Amino acid sequence: MTKRQLGQNLTVSSIGLGIMGMDHAYGAPKDRQDMTRLIHQAFDLGCYFFDTAPVYGEANEILLGQAIKGHPEAVVATKFGITAMTAGGGVIKQEFDSKPESIKEQVENSLRRLGIECIDLYYQHRIDPDVEPEDVADTMAQLIKEGKIKHWGTSNAPIDYVRRAHAVTPLTAIENQYSMVYRRPEREMFSVCEELGIGFVAYSPLGNGFLSGKYNAQTQFEDGDFRQTMGRFKAEVMEKTRFC
Repeated sequence: MTKRQLGQNLTVSSIGLGIMGMDHAYGAPKDRQDMTRLIHQAFDLGCYFFDTAPVYGEANEILLGQAIKGHPEAVVATKFGITAMTAGGGVIKQEFDSKPESIKEQVENSLRRLGIECIDLYYQHRIDPDVEPEDVADTMAQLIKEGKIKHWGTSNAPIDYVRRAHAVTPLTAIENQYSMVYRRPEREMFSVCEELGIGFVAYSPLGNGFLSGKYNAQTQFEDGDFRQTMGRFKAEVMEKTRFC
């Protein structure tokens, strides 16, 4: 597999493996042994860039941490900033906390669950409207100095926020949704990344499975699968956009 450079000096496999769906958003948690085998298969195929987050369930970080033991080449990305997530009636409610003291507690918990001493890439999962980007970036600089993280990034942050944060502690990567059915980053974010020397990491590159050709208008998603409420998976949309 080819490699890519994010930011100034983080090298990753060009394809990464997201761990989220093994516990969160796509139905019931998956079998631990099956998922461990899947992660090991990723290594065999040359993929060593992995992405998780505490809000996917603490078991998600634990699963990844256990699966990468004995694989020093693994590049681990996890996140901070969303401290709780609840769903009801098709609405997902998120609780944000990026206060410096909270971040320091969050990183320690992630390190413990992952069983590692340093996180390769630490994303702010969502911005906290009550905390300035400069304060978050300054906290990231402290964590880098302490050896708790190597790089940091943002996920779904506004461009002005990215610029302000980057001016304090340079961002290595921006993680946003991007696929052939969601191309919004092409409007401005790509050019900002090129201008500032920030890497772009696409999540949901297959449109949550929409582009896989696996699903159609008759597909029934299991309870706990958030695609039940996603517009692109409505039967009438699937019928109009089905693959030939």
